[in-house]
Amino acid sequence: MKKLNVVAAGLGFRRLEEQGLLEMAGLRFVEAPSVFPAVTCVAQATMRTGLSPAGHGMISNGWWSHDLRKPLFWEQSSRLVKGKRVWEDRRAAGEKFGMFFFQQSLGESVDAVVSPAPIHKHGGGMIMGCYTMPTGMSKTLEKLCGRFPLWRYWGPLASPKVGRMCISYFEELTNVIDLDEAYLYLPTLDYAAQKHGPGSPADIAALKEFRRQLERLADICMHRGCELSVTGDYGIAPVTEEPVHPNQVLRKHDLFRTRTVGGMSYPDFYQSTAFAMCDHEYCVVCGEKSEEAMKLLLSTGDYELPPDTSRQPPAASRLLLARQGSWCGYEWWTDRREAPDFATHVDIHNKPGFDPKELFFFNRGTVMGTHGRPSSVAKSE
Repeated sequence: MKKLNVVAAGLGFRRLEEQGLLEMAGLRFVEAPSVFPAVTCVAQATMRTGLSPAGHGMISNGWWSHDLRKPLFWEQSSRLVKGKRVWEDRRAAGEKFGMFFFQQSLGESVDAVVSPAPIHKHGGGMIMGCYTMPTGMSKTLEKLCGRFPLWRYWGPLASPKVGRMCISYFEELTNVIDLDEAYLYLPTLDYAAQKHGPGSPADIAALKEFRRQLERLADICMHRGCELSVTGDYGIAPVTEEPVHPNQVLRKHDLFRTRTVGGMSYPDFYQSTAFAMCDHEYCVVCGEKSEEAMKLLLSTGDYELPPDTSRQPPAASRLLLARQGSWCGYEWWTDRREAPDFATHVDIHNKPGFDPKELFFFNRGTVMGTHGRPSSVAKSE
């Protein structure tokens, strides 16, 4: 392998600078601008295409489907990312590429893929597993490394140590398949900073764990004679204000409508004319009356228009940022008795918005870190 590109969640430059970690594992980190919006899917789409969101079309971790009339979060098809891949010409010339734990990597034009892909059981619960390409590698990886601990990848039991298993899967697969270049995502720094806040004891412990993981990768690269490159996708900012709930405002003004099933309130997207698709520090206002909804939300003083969106796709014109220090909660109810059945547990595909409170049992906790605004990230020279 000639090069390994690591994308590290939450690797903000200020975060490393404050902890005196601008040099790790033989790498020196410098400051670089993040993409905007500064979230996972947008950053990863930019890395694989070299394009701005206007070119690759990704402005969020979720998408509003006008035809289906509902938001879809964390869909994994590579066709959602538009544009030519940065490796396309080299792969056509015979070089081999791989993607490990990237979003929207299923069906990608590469030679090896590993991505979390649990099977949801009919009676509840799930079978832990990863999607792999080549297909038969899943059993081999489980035999060599153990079953991938998805409960450590997200949710109340999420752990920075899960990055170790990401590295193990990468190492073992690339021992079998000779790649020229690989892309590896590490979620190591994401959980503690969001759950406890950047600079918290838990966050500092996660940084130490991240350093150990980088040292392991540097050792792997040294023995293989390949280049190691590391970049952050966004920086995590401290939460200092209560979250805002745009859908509560839109529901109050009859733009967002619901239906009651079993005493619980569920979205009625078919009769709604506006809905705020929430994703960390921002929301994308969707629907036929999105302009009216944006004016309404701006009038509350809880939101602001983003910086220049000229390099964003058209949907970004309906993007609003929560006030500084706050974040956007997707909830449309104010009475807990109305909450739908998925509200208090991890359900990333049914929830019509990103919910960082899934890091807490029964969603009962206070989010202390968020992202989405333009930020400075750390990048190895």
